Amino acid sequence: MKLLLTSGGLRNKTIIDALLSLTGRPFSELNVAFIPTAANVEAGDKDWLIDDLIRLTNLAFKSIDIVDISAVPKDIWLSRLEVADIIFVEGGNTFHLMYWMEQSGLKDLLPGMLEKKVYVGVSAGSMVMCKSLDMSTSKKLYYEDAPQTQKDEGMGLVDYLIRPHLNSEYFKQVTLENLEQYAKKFPDTFYALDDESAIKVVDGYSEVISEGLWKKFN
Repeated sequence: MKLLLTSGGLRNKTIIDALLSLTGRPFSELNVAFIPTAANVEAGDKDWLIDDLIRLTNLAFKSIDIVDISAVPKDIWLSRLEVADIIFVEGGNTFHLMYWMEQSGLKDLLPGMLEKKVYVGVSAGSMVMCKSLDMSTSKKLYYEDAPQTQKDEGMGLVDYLIRPHLNSEYFKQVTLENLEQYAKKFPDTFYALDDESAIKVVDGYSEVISEGLWKKFN
């Protein structure tokens, strides 16, 4: 299983090179399925989502398909994901994304699909791959509501949590000082990543990829 769990997407050469190493093929030969579902409930400017699509376009992939798992039946989104080499899951509301991964059936199918495909997560798309969504802290740090679910369970494909957007101007609570205090109350391992950082996972082995700031807690 190959995962690239980013905070802010494919923002620098180090992260892009990590993706290239995971695929083992030129981007020009690869099909990307872009899942925007987490962003559906986020109000306001979507320049961050557009920026991620522009970065993908600039990398000259063979094709970029947009596949919203909450908007179309399973037979439609499944056939589109099956032809993808990279499943790229955009950020937004973590709880909304996890809800639709469960409701659509993707939660059960994704581990098998990732035996041959590479998964790229951005923010919420990375957080859902963890063992827990850590609901109470996500609400405090990222101002997320969970109107459709009270479940705290993630995909569980990695045994730690990810706190993205370290020192971001948009998430003022996500600072090393606040996370240090949080770590004293919360025993599980978690990674704080700024938007220039990511975690590369190959068959259970995790490696931080960064041109910025990150820290592992507990």
